[in-house]
Formats: sequence, C-alpha cells, structure tokens
Amino acid sequence: MRLYATDQGIAREDTSGILALLGLPASDLSELLTGDGITAARTAQPVRDVRLESVTLRPVLSRPGKFLAVGLNYPSHAEEALEKYASIGRHDVALPTEPNVQIAAGSAVTGHGMPIVLPPVAATHVDFEGEVAIVIGRKAADVDPLEAWQCVAGLTVINDVTARDIQRRAYAGDPVASIGVAKSFDTFKPLGPCLVTADEFTEPMDLRLRTWVNGELRQYDRTSNFLYSIPDLIAYVSRYQTLEPGDVIATGSPRGAGQFTERFLRPGDVVEIEVERIGTLSNRVSAA
Repeated sequence: MRLYATDQGIAREDTSGILALLGLPASDLSELLTGDGITAARTAQPVRDVRLESVTLRPVLSRPGKFLAVGLNYPSHAEEALEKYASIGRHDVALPTEPNVQIAAGSAVTGHGMPIVLPPVAATHVDFEGEVAIVIGRKAADVDPLEAWQCVAGLTVINDVTARDIQRRAYAGDPVASIGVAKSFDTFKPLGPCLVTADEFTEPMDLRLRTWVNGELRQYDRTSNFLYSIPDLIAYVSRYQTLEPGDVIATGSPRGAGQFTERFLRPGDVVEIEVERIGTLSNRVSAA
C-alpha cells in the first residue's frame, strides 16, 4: 500500500497517479503507525479521488521521534572512501567493523517538492545522498534480526543532506563541530514522496537506487549490495536505544555523492532520488 500525506489529508494510491483521499482524522502518517492505523488506511472507503499532481505533498512524517543515519553501508561508498584517503597518502584508514550510525534532528525533515535551503553559516559544502529510509512501526528493544522486519511500518526515500565542511571539522577533532550538527540544519532531510508499507517488500530486497543532480546521474546501486540489511540495522540500533513508531533510519548511500568528488550543491540545483517500487523524491536547492 502506498500512503501519502497531502494538503487535503491522508491519501492512498489505489491506481497509478490517482489518490484516494481517505477522510481519516489523522493529519500525519505518524498517527497511523500505532494501533490499527495502517489497517484503517487499508480498508477506509475513499471520500473522493484526486490526481496526484493536483495535491501538495507534505513530508511522510512531519517530525520523527529519532532520526538515525547509517554511513558506509554500500561497498561502492566504502571503496571510494578508501580510494580518496589513499590518494592523499592515508593508507592507515580502516573502515568500521559495525554499522556506522549517526544521529540527526527530526526538525530537519522536509517533504517532496520543498526546497533544500543552504544555511548561511555552512553554504559552500552542502552534499546530497540518496538513500532508502526505514520507518519504524513497532517498538524495538534489543530485537533479534530474525524478528526485526516485523518492526517496520514501511519504506520511503530520503536525501541525507550534510554540510561536509562541518562534518570534516568534526572528524578533525574540532570540539565545537559535530556530525549531528552537520546533518541537522532545517530542510536537510527531505523525506517522501510516499510511504510504502512493509507488506509490499520481502527480505532480502533488491531495489534499484538512482540519484540525479540537474539531470546528471550521480549515483546508481542496488539495495542487494547493502553491507548490513534492514533487519541487521534495526537489530543493531535497538541494542543501544529503543526504537519507537515513527523513528526513521536512513540506510546509507552508494558511491557518487559530493563528499569525495567535491561537487557540492548550489542554489537552483535539482536533486532527484528514485528508489524502485517506492518513487522519486525531488527537491530544488535554494539560498537562505
């Protein structure tokens, strides 16, 4: 099932390009993640049908409780990191032996079609990363990997935007910089266009991910290449903190972002991220 948050309420896509407005009391998809909310959305009779292009899409979740971003989860991204370090004579860099999990603020979330705003204090090294995002639908505390998929409400697309200059300062030991700050500026976590419920997928998954900037293909990979699967990531994170409905985990990005190519976002750029069987998330970059 494909669910959308729109300016006219919660909608279900029963036919490609046609949304069934459901008239549910919920104004945000996060309100459907507890109790029988997903079932209610599945069985609700439409109030009316509208064309997808006639509505304004809102963020899939307006304010995730926790926002977790996984780094280096594709071999292609890990390889380009090692290549970059080797090119500057750093042959001593080792990759993490466990999932590399970072935290961002839920207030950074924005939606499909909304601008990514370059912050005045860090406008020159803002980078994109196309990723699949997990939306948690059930409490998970130290969950077994074999049971972790049951904690998934659905999947969506995310652009894990980062101010790389701040991130680099954090890596260099600057005490006033942090990776969390680099990832938490307002509008740095576009999420959408829809939530596709977990029953539409089976593990192991093999979804194609592609990212374009101004029509130029920058990233291409498949989720079957994940170093850590979605159940693995949920199990790992839940060892250290309880996951709650509405929490989001970004699963990592493949080779091709600006971090190692030094091709950063500028005002007017358009970033499009397509994940097979989910949809395309599109956002234009703007100055503050």
